[in-house]
Amino acid sequence: MLGWLFDGYELGLFPLIGRDALWNMLGATGNEAAVGAWYGWITACFLVGAAVGGTLFGFLGDRIGRVRAMGISILTYSLVTGIGYFVRTPLQLGAIRAISSLGMGGQWSLGVALVMECWPENWRPILAGVMGAASNIGFLLVGFVALAGVTRSHWRWMMLVAALPSLLVIFVLGFTPESQRWREASKGEKQPLLREVFGPHLLSRTLLGIAFASIALIGTWGSVQWLPTWADQIAGASNHSAKAFTSLLSSVGAIFGALGAPFVGARFGRRPAYFLLCLSSFTLCAILFHFVHSYGPVFLFFAFAVGGSTATFYGWFPLYFPEIFPTRVRATAQGTCFNSGRLLAAVGAVAGGQLVGYFGNSYARAGSVVTLVYLVGMVVIWLAPETKGNPLPD
Repeated sequence: MLGWLFDGYELGLFPLIGRDALWNMLGATGNEAAVGAWYGWITACFLVGAAVGGTLFGFLGDRIGRVRAMGISILTYSLVTGIGYFVRTPLQLGAIRAISSLGMGGQWSLGVALVMECWPENWRPILAGVMGAASNIGFLLVGFVALAGVTRSHWRWMMLVAALPSLLVIFVLGFTPESQRWREASKGEKQPLLREVFGPHLLSRTLLGIAFASIALIGTWGSVQWLPTWADQIAGASNHSAKAFTSLLSSVGAIFGALGAPFVGARFGRRPAYFLLCLSSFTLCAILFHFVHSYGPVFLFFAFAVGGSTATFYGWFPLYFPEIFPTRVRATAQGTCFNSGRLLAAVGAVAGGQLVGYFGNSYARAGSVVTLVYLVGMVVIWLAPETKGNPLPD
């Protein structure tokens, strides 16, 4: 949970400092269109790195154990982000974000595999919610930290704070027990993991998992992650706290959303739950982007509601993904699905950045287009198997 919490800090860092950092580094050559384009590309670099890291560290987790691989992933995302204090150009910032995201991408698949394999079946909905909420507590944490002041000349200190989770590795390696399920499964003959994940027996589930993750991540990274930046734009340069308050309320909503989603899945089934998550996310995003035009209480209310609805998927994934893959490839398969979704979300982030410029620097109009992706999820989910009540496959 702590590893995924600080992972959430990493996820929420750039939406809070990105616009100020880019204006600072672009200097006299900067304008809103250039900032939006760089923002999209750097977000894409982060997502591509996370996709690669998710598969890489998922593979390590299935080979050397969940705990050791998790320790390496935490060191990667924390220390490299700390080095970001010294960047001087948008290109350097993009490189730091891409490298640090290797470790960030691995944390999810490793943490979910470890937790779900170590606890009894009847605890899975609660634990899925806790895992989903942990990242959003990290989002909340970065919003609180940002209240200390993030401006165009005062943002680098946030990168140094992000290096502190490296101390967590001592606890992870020293006190966290390894998964007994993994120990038993790893005794057999070693097979090429990716070949099995994309083999005939698991291919359909892998492709569906990629689709489900892509839909949620495109919606998040192509539009919802822009909310602090949009708030910063419409609130004006004199209101430096607008982006922090937007991030805080969105994160609080996300905590409730991620905690609640697994219970919806446990009550109604995994497939109806995903359908309802897509429906609510599409509806709330449409209202926000089409009808809210100024920063204020209404904007902040919908930032809370949209943050809660679109984050529900991150409580649903830890419940559903472990139920469709066997133990011997679970970390690799989960990492591949979730982080392949990040590859497509990277395309969504770049497209979102380009749409901002196309629509005359309107983050709202760009977001209203990107969040149409939730309509796709309402259809695709019915192609997947229902796993409610089933034990984890060995």
